[in-house]
Amino acid sequence: MAPNPTIMQAVEQLDYRVTAGDVASQAGLDVKIAEQGLLALASEAGGHLQVSDAGEVAYLFPHNFRGVLQSKYFRLRLQALWNKIWGVLFYLIRISFGIALIVSIVLVMLTIAIILIAINSSRQDNDNRDDGGGMVFFPRFWIGPDIFWFFSPNYYSGDYASRRQRSHRSRDGNRMNFLESVFSFLFGDGNPNADLEERRWQAIATVIRNNRGAVAAEQVAPYLDISEAELNREDEDYMLPVLTRFDGRPEVSPEGQIVYHFPELQVTASDRHIQPVADYLEERLWRFSQATSGQITLATCLGAFYLVGTLVLGSLLSDGSIAAQLGGLVAFVNGIYGVLLGYAIAFLVVPLIRFFWLKWRNASIEARNEKRQERADVLHQPNETILRKIAYAKRFAATTVVNANNLAYTTETNLTEQELAQKDKIDEEWRRRLESSSS
Repeated sequence: MAPNPTIMQAVEQLDYRVTAGDVASQAGLDVKIAEQGLLALASEAGGHLQVSDAGEVAYLFPHNFRGVLQSKYFRLRLQALWNKIWGVLFYLIRISFGIALIVSIVLVMLTIAIILIAINSSRQDNDNRDDGGGMVFFPRFWIGPDIFWFFSPNYYSGDYASRRQRSHRSRDGNRMNFLESVFSFLFGDGNPNADLEERRWQAIATVIRNNRGAVAAEQVAPYLDISEAELNREDEDYMLPVLTRFDGRPEVSPEGQIVYHFPELQVTASDRHIQPVADYLEERLWRFSQATSGQITLATCLGAFYLVGTLVLGSLLSDGSIAAQLGGLVAFVNGIYGVLLGYAIAFLVVPLIRFFWLKWRNASIEARNEKRQERADVLHQPNETILRKIAYAKRFAATTVVNANNLAYTTETNLTEQELAQKDKIDEEWRRRLESSSS
């Protein structure tokens, strides 16, 4: 069984000595999966098992266990290399859309300039033949308030520059460059809730451990997605996935109320304080883009400028004769004109559609967050029934720490040495009892 990367990360975060309950809580994993993964990791990475007098197991790993695994497994080395390569590839993909925008704009503007110069030269020749000379005529086409305003030397001066600087100061040090911001403007920056299930189970496990392994359903409900019908049912079926994942068991009070006991999460490798946890599971809202407002404005304006320029170019190439006469770059651009126009339209339409889609999606997220918050508010002012359930759950609360004082066996030393140490320990205990009885 290959080592689980999630378990490896949890072991490192927990300082290399863990129990299955520690890992299940830290990573939000099923307890059985955590236990199987720890056994596999200990076997492959030279870890040690430490068994307490009560039969509880802790796992101790060397700090360099990743290096041990990488030297052992070619696949892990290959994965580490691929992660580095993919980081570079994904960056190139992100900036490619910004590069495509700039290249397309340059192609469009350069082709327009070549066509206008050719038209102007033709008219000048005609005027010279008719009049024997005259002023050079360069036609002016109106294509917006000022199609060349982006190339003005004063573009970054004045109010716009100050707004851009303030926007950049408002972001952290890892701000994206303009080429990356084009990708962000088009497609966003990924799902902000990609780790939602991981956060959900981590929070639930933390709540259980903070309550020493025994809880009422109302303490877990703010982290689950539950319908009103499920919430009002007395059988509390929505707790079944929690019981399955963390190997829990229901306990019924004399009054017929149900609480939940999780023995596996009561065992830990070291004393741990109460961990902070949010009152409820909050889904993050989707952001249109993590680019600055100045970058988004610039991308929008460039997209509009590109679309207008493409439409103007289309009008100049409409009859096809100019491309045939001039050839070269003009003929090439004429051949890919459909691609240029399609990109220009998509550049503005895709973000517009995504904007309205995100508004709809965020409304659903806010509704779910509000329901979870309402269930959390119930715990702030609990009724008598909830208080009795929580009080009964505390009867099952306990914490077992597997430490050097209660070890019965460890794979760090051979069995003979441990048996002798155990015998000495028993002899010492009997000696103390005899001394205390005689006194």
